[in-house]
Amino acid sequence: MNSLSFTLFIFAVITFLQCSSSTGAATCHPDDEAGLLAFKSGITQDPSGMLSSWKKGTSCCSWKGIICFNSDRVTMLELVGFPKKPERSLSGTLSPSLAKLQHLSVISLGGHVNITGSFPKFLLQLPKLRYVDIQNNRLSGPLPANIGVLSLLEEIFLQGNKFTGPIPNSISNLTRLSYFIFGGNLLTGTIPLGIANLKLMQNLQLGDNRLSGTIPDIFESMKLLKFLDLSSNEFYGKLPLSIATLAPTLLALQVSQNNLSGAIPNYISRFNKLEKLDLSKNRFSGVVPQGFVNLTNINNLDLSHNLLTGQFPDLTVNTIEYLDLSYNQFQLETIPQWVTLLPSVFLLKLAKCGIKMSLDDWKPAEPLYYHYIDLSKNEISGSLERFLNETRYLLEFRAAENKLRFDMGNLTFPRTLKTLDLSRNLVFGKVPVTVAGLQRLNLSQNHLCGELPTTKFPASAFAGNDCLCGSPLSPCKA
Repeated sequence: MNSLSFTLFIFAVITFLQCSSSTGAATCHPDDEAGLLAFKSGITQDPSGMLSSWKKGTSCCSWKGIICFNSDRVTMLELVGFPKKPERSLSGTLSPSLAKLQHLSVISLGGHVNITGSFPKFLLQLPKLRYVDIQNNRLSGPLPANIGVLSLLEEIFLQGNKFTGPIPNSISNLTRLSYFIFGGNLLTGTIPLGIANLKLMQNLQLGDNRLSGTIPDIFESMKLLKFLDLSSNEFYGKLPLSIATLAPTLLALQVSQNNLSGAIPNYISRFNKLEKLDLSKNRFSGVVPQGFVNLTNINNLDLSHNLLTGQFPDLTVNTIEYLDLSYNQFQLETIPQWVTLLPSVFLLKLAKCGIKMSLDDWKPAEPLYYHYIDLSKNEISGSLERFLNETRYLLEFRAAENKLRFDMGNLTFPRTLKTLDLSRNLVFGKVPVTVAGLQRLNLSQNHLCGELPTTKFPASAFAGNDCLCGSPLSPCKA
């Protein structure tokens, strides 16, 4: 999303500098050459040949991934790995000899999932560092208490490692920091209050750690903050009042999978630039503020797995592509008209929302674009036939524990469909052979009958029907 696009921008700048900077010196500074060759010696595997041009006695300014900007000193080291294809990435450790590169301002060594070791403390000896990317490696251990010595640092990406322990208090000294990406680690403790000093912050991501305590009231000074992710931690209590001051700038607020409670603050109604709001899997209660109608740019809204009650506001937006209101205490009665009129919904989840309508009466404006639908645990009746015939890209449909009633043998599936859960309904007829093309299937607890087609599914997928037979159930009687 945001950090990825910015990283791609940085790499574009690096590529430009490679083409435009003067790197014609026959040799490079001996300290830089020594540091880089020591780094190469710490790499045990280089299957993609990233370091093949790194040869002693040649100009290190011309080596792959190296930039010397207007001098013979290395200013940028950029070797990005392949986190989804570890067999193509570097393996080994990060040599402390990189501390010799005293003019280094950018270091980007992310995406090498087989690079191990502790936090590279040589970074603390590089006084000109502005950009650090060591995300998606396999680094571990605590963060250094004196990380605040990197006073020029503007962006730091540490996500996707296994760093442990607290966020050091000295972070408060990094007053130039705009990107603070520490998600996906094993960090513990509370959020340091000193983060309030980081007034240039644009992207603060601490999600998917083990942080605890209440979310501190530290956001009033962050006038530029666009992305805030505190999801998948152990925070409790209410959302702090200072988040309200982010209304003019915030594009994404993610606090899912914590233990937050209380009412959804009314101030969220003022976030008219907000594109993503994820409050799911907490203990928010009460009604959703009527002011949600002001969230006219919202694209992704997830309030699922809370204790929310009452009616949901009738939104007037047409930008929502991902909507999940499941597993609250709403009593919607019907799928809301504003949802039905959405022009490009990819994901719609309204499980256990008190819906009591017939599916035959639901005529979405653009069923073509649906990818994921979950209407489970409602009182929805009618047939699925017409809706499935109108979809083309549907990947998953779940409507377990409803009152659907139709002939299963008449269903035709879009070629894309991978998951179908119609368990605990009133579906009758035979199981069509086309179910064999699915990856996940649950037709249990219905009124199906007849011989099963050959599939890979377990008996539990067909259990509790009237008279199904054949593998994996009991053989059919002759």
